[in-house]
Amino acid sequence: MIDLAHLEKYRENNRLEAKRAQGGLPRSIWETYSAFANSFGGLILLGVIETENKTLASVPLPDPEELVRQFWQIVNDPTRVSANILRPTDVWVDESGGNRIVIIHVPRAGRHDRPVYLGTDPFSGAYRRGGEGDYHCSAEEVRAMMRDQADLPRDLTPLEGLDQRALCPDAVTRYRARLLRCRPGHVWGELSDAGLLLRLGVLARSKEGTLCPTAAGLLLLGEAWAIRSVWPHFSLSYREQLQPGLACRLRSDGTDWNGALFDFYFAAVHRICADPRLPAEPDHPVQLAVREALANALIHADYQDRRGLTIEKRGHRLYITNPGCFPMEPASALAGGVSDARNPGLSELFRLVGVGRRAGSGLPQIQAVWRLQGWEEPSIREELCPGATCLRLTFAPRPALPPRPAASGSQALLEYLTDHVSASPAQLAGALHMTSRQVCRMLARLATIGAVEPAGKNAWQLKS
Repeated sequence: MIDLAHLEKYRENNRLEAKRAQGGLPRSIWETYSAFANSFGGLILLGVIETENKTLASVPLPDPEELVRQFWQIVNDPTRVSANILRPTDVWVDESGGNRIVIIHVPRAGRHDRPVYLGTDPFSGAYRRGGEGDYHCSAEEVRAMMRDQADLPRDLTPLEGLDQRALCPDAVTRYRARLLRCRPGHVWGELSDAGLLLRLGVLARSKEGTLCPTAAGLLLLGEAWAIRSVWPHFSLSYREQLQPGLACRLRSDGTDWNGALFDFYFAAVHRICADPRLPAEPDHPVQLAVREALANALIHADYQDRRGLTIEKRGHRLYITNPGCFPMEPASALAGGVSDARNPGLSELFRLVGVGRRAGSGLPQIQAVWRLQGWEEPSIREELCPGATCLRLTFAPRPALPPRPAASGSQALLEYLTDHVSASPAQLAGALHMTSRQVCRMLARLATIGAVEPAGKNAWQLKS
């Protein structure tokens, strides 16, 4: 977790906060608690100061146990803090530099608890972490976190202000044809278009009994004007730099197509997979992984956000950015086995035509395919303001680097964990310019001598 014997090696960062606390429990601790819970988690150290050269040092605390008692009393008071997301083992007293300090481990809050806020108003009491400081969440950030709390599939909600004319007839025809190719002889083939779309959840009955599109159906097969009437900031963009001064662009506000997800997905896949660096066979693992990456972005995007979904292809690199933060810990998504789609109705509609898995295996499978190709490790990054998830895929081997001595590589790994508290093997490999296999071997060696330990699924930290 943190090497208390060498506190001077640490600096405050987006996951580490030091507070003197010699005059009692500081009020600012709650802003940091909220910020860590709504961001990436982190450690709060009481009885620790930041020195003039920005390193950390311990100071004497009069009564650490009293600070712990006060902390638990307040964090369990729902009028002061919206949620206690800590386990009993997340708060403890330890020793550093001859002084006793309090350590509070704040995990990233689950989507059902976010936003974690102070007082009774989430719009005035929610914070996030930016660099070394805490900042008030904007109303837009709070609303995005509150949208992610719901368990009901919001995208299957009937849009009662619209009717069947909001769907693009040509897109419906293409979707039906692909569905029946994937499921030949299925009884659905005998249904009318309206009957089929009602069965699939593209259409639903309003309170008055009329047929209207669902949110998922409109996003997938709708007309551009109808989509923007519900999501004014809806935007899909694909851009490929062909050569200096020449680019291929595909935008949802174009006039030559309907601008919805179904046609955009296949148009973008066609452009990406035409890259001569990619295997030409449609069922090759690389092509399947690219399709999975794009499907994941479309299925997990927050279409109520102001930021649109963008795909940019520059040379041998592909950047996929979708609006909305991870609904779960990024480490859990990378480990696989957990599926928590932001738009489950959309996920099912794609799955029925052979797109996407819904098994929580997308990101791990993409990483595995890239390792087999010997290509640079995929990179995934989460942004908070505005919320977005960014995936970078590189269709080229990692640049050759001079071999590192084992000792210097181990030292670099330990220094990285010192600065970042915890990291996955993929993050370590990218930061240290090593392969994932090299990093895993190094972690295994360091674990045998008690230097590092697991920190949840697919993450490692310094041994406390």
